[in-house]
Amino acid sequence: MQGRSTDKNNTLLSATEPSPFYVQNAVSEAPILLVCDHASCRFPEALGDMGLDPFARRCHLAIDIGAGALTECLSDSLGVTAVLAQYSRLVVDCNRELLDPGAFLEYGDGILVPGNRSLSQADKDARANEIYWPYHRAIDAQVSRLSGIGPPPAFISVHSFTPVLNGESRPWQVGILWDTDARLPEIFLTEFRAAGFVTGDNEPYSGKAPQDYTIDNHAEANGLPHLGIEIRQDLISDMAGVERIAAVMHKIIESIPERIGLNDTRARA
Repeated sequence: MQGRSTDKNNTLLSATEPSPFYVQNAVSEAPILLVCDHASCRFPEALGDMGLDPFARRCHLAIDIGAGALTECLSDSLGVTAVLAQYSRLVVDCNRELLDPGAFLEYGDGILVPGNRSLSQADKDARANEIYWPYHRAIDAQVSRLSGIGPPPAFISVHSFTPVLNGESRPWQVGILWDTDARLPEIFLTEFRAAGFVTGDNEPYSGKAPQDYTIDNHAEANGLPHLGIEIRQDLISDMAGVERIAAVMHKIIESIPERIGLNDTRARA
């Protein structure tokens, strides 16, 4: 079933449903913050299946396949803080401005999303107020906390991309997305290429595009060293793949504080 709409008299999430975000290692003092906008394919109970079949509810339009597991694995191995969204990007895309049509996607890669057709403003507001803004406030809180105990943290946004989009194969295995700050991108591009990965510089997406709300709002606006990283989904579709990529990323991220001077004034417990 598609599920009912919400209106000003209805809340979207019930008290028994998961929070819109999850914070892992919430008290870590390491100067690194990981975020994952598209970690889940969960739909609120009130929205039912949004008119989608089981495949569509788990495909790359609904979730960045493997990205959540990779983020959690890195947070655990490095002991750094991570903030992960816990509802599908098809409910509301937390990496888009709310006025962007892609924030409430109606069609993509051959798939119609009936649950996003003809949404009222009240429907959109409910999704924004209960999922989108709480997630972004959680990121703000961690940026503020980490900045208060040392230098501003390095901000890494973790995503994944489908190997084939609109019938076209994509040759890259990894994409490094960036705009105005080259410090982290240069490190990641060099290290992933040295490890033998076909690595795109602002490919298959560009960090200069406007559809990059999380980095633009939390990292660029606060002067944090940052990047977006995209891993091709066939490389992280199971835990063996996640662990392989995590091992490469662990070494890179572990070296960042020293390489860009983030640990010089870090407070000691």
